[in-house]
Amino acid sequence: YEAIFSGADYADARYVSGKLQSISMRNGKTEIVMENEDKGFGIRVLAKGAWGFASTCKEDEKSIKKCAKDAVKTAKASSKVKKEDVDIGSVRPVNAKYRTHIKKEPFDVPLEEKIEILLEAHQKMKDFEKVNLTEGEINLWKQTTDFLSSEGSFIEQEIYHTGGGVYATTQEGNEVQVRSYPAALGGDYRAAGFEFIEELDIAGNAAKLADEASKLLKAPQCPQGKTDLILTGSQLALQVHESCGHPIELDRVLGMEASYAGTSFLTPEKQGNFKYGSEEVNITADATLEGGLGSFGYDHEGIPAQRTEIVKKGIFMDYLTSRETASKFGRESNATMRADGWNRIPLIRMTNINLEPGDWDIEEIIKDTSDGIIMENTRSWSIDEKRINFQFGTEVAYKIKDGSIEGLLKNPTYTGITPEFWGNCDAVANKKTWRLWGIPGCGKGEPMQVMHVGHGASAARFKNTTVGVGKWKD
Repeated sequence: YEAIFSGADYADARYVSGKLQSISMRNGKTEIVMENEDKGFGIRVLAKGAWGFASTCKEDEKSIKKCAKDAVKTAKASSKVKKEDVDIGSVRPVNAKYRTHIKKEPFDVPLEEKIEILLEAHQKMKDFEKVNLTEGEINLWKQTTDFLSSEGSFIEQEIYHTGGGVYATTQEGNEVQVRSYPAALGGDYRAAGFEFIEELDIAGNAAKLADEASKLLKAPQCPQGKTDLILTGSQLALQVHESCGHPIELDRVLGMEASYAGTSFLTPEKQGNFKYGSEEVNITADATLEGGLGSFGYDHEGIPAQRTEIVKKGIFMDYLTSRETASKFGRESNATMRADGWNRIPLIRMTNINLEPGDWDIEEIIKDTSDGIIMENTRSWSIDEKRINFQFGTEVAYKIKDGSIEGLLKNPTYTGITPEFWGNCDAVANKKTWRLWGIPGCGKGEPMQVMHVGHGASAARFKNTTVGVGKWKD
């Protein structure tokens, strides 16, 4: 409580201990084996109506007291240029513990066993025609956080994240194709132990991956025009992330993140009445789901994890909030404040932002599509700073004709305007194919913080969507 004695009206402290193990392989050779551990204190205070923050990796009493005093000094200096006093409301103090449910401690598994998984995957990919690059990675995280506040909260949390993936690259002349499993951009991740790596069966899916990468070289180009588009869950995860998750962060809406991450088209007057999508579109933010990278017991302000309706039957309903931003609207925080380490101040971050399952079997959606395209696995993307106009490229597409899948298409892309795109969603697949995907690389803040977030999705169909960059060919 050195911060309170130094003049703070509110103070919280996080003691964070982090552990990382990362293994990557390229063409059957282990490129990186990295192990890292760090720990330290982050102290955040309110003094004279402004925030202050300081951190230290030293654990002796003198250093911690100095850190608290430095945070108060920063707050008092910031108060001289504040526009208004920060109001965080009041909360009930919490005394609690939370731990990720794991079956197999990931850091106890021998390094040789992890390398062997990637090596076996490489062996199954390397002999396919035109495969000239195989890659794979496994990443493991463990973070323990002790949170204390001047309001009387004391919360202990221990969170594990595990995952990885493999990739096959083929080339013929100037043509390059890539296929990933189980997803692009680093694979898939879950709040779980090493049992999740085993469930992925990376090596068991490697041959199919390489075979399709080879076939893509000879596949026809994705045509251009308006068509029915079906996105699988692996692609919808990033679509939800970029066009649903970021624009609902209330600090972006209020301009607090404008200099780096941009703002949002979902301005306050739209809450409760704006038509974000069709009636098939229901989106939630749910930090209570088991296995999600955005799951926890309490956020880094000590607020209990929650499930919030973001879009209900197409109508925009709510934001991701902090104590400060929620108080501006006379509300309470819905627990989305997180920092990526002890030396960073918490920011509003996505939890698990999910497209809720619909009523269709995926087979029914395909059968109901007379002329369309299925796309999966992100290859590239671009979206403007307000999250309105976007373009995505995927690794692979499949042409649909008269309710049947006819074959591969290469270099697929699609474009859209966020509310129009989601407004054209007329079918969402049910729970049978719904999956909670993990994205461990969401960047935000200055200095940059990289957060782990989750996105639940099955497949969904979007009518009258612009795809491709050429002309339609029969």
